[in-house]
Amino acid sequence: MFIGEYGHNLDEKGRLAIPVKFRAALNKGAVVTRGLDNCLFLYTKTEWAKLAEKLAALPFSQSNSRAFARLMLAGAMEVEIDKQGRVVLPEYLREFAGLKKNVVLAGLYSRAEIWDEEKWKVYKTQTESNSNDIAEKMAELGV
Repeated sequence: MFIGEYGHNLDEKGRLAIPVKFRAALNKGAVVTRGLDNCLFLYTKTEWAKLAEKLAALPFSQSNSRAFARLMLAGAMEVEIDKQGRVVLPEYLREFAGLKKNVVLAGLYSRAEIWDEEKWKVYKTQTESNSNDIAEKMAELGV
């Protein structure tokens, strides 16, 4: 389970330190892929397998299904945590998310998101300012 918000730095080789609280869940490997809202999604291999099965089962005759599966599956890369607790984020994923030096890892239960720090601040400010509207819509969904 991933919860919390952690600031870390990317080094010149694209390595990112994983928060200590996340490492145990990822010690058997992980998958990082393009996410939504211009961030990256980081999954345990178990959670990734569940999602990949659902994506593979989408009807390929529908263009939105194909596009979403391509976004998530073709962009995915297995990553391993090194002895210092870091993963190497591939350059194409760093470019996709616009990651610079300062990044934020946000825990979202079954996945972690990796954000450029400035983009995260903008997103979070917008979301917080709309929190009442968002809460009402979530209530409609039974949350």
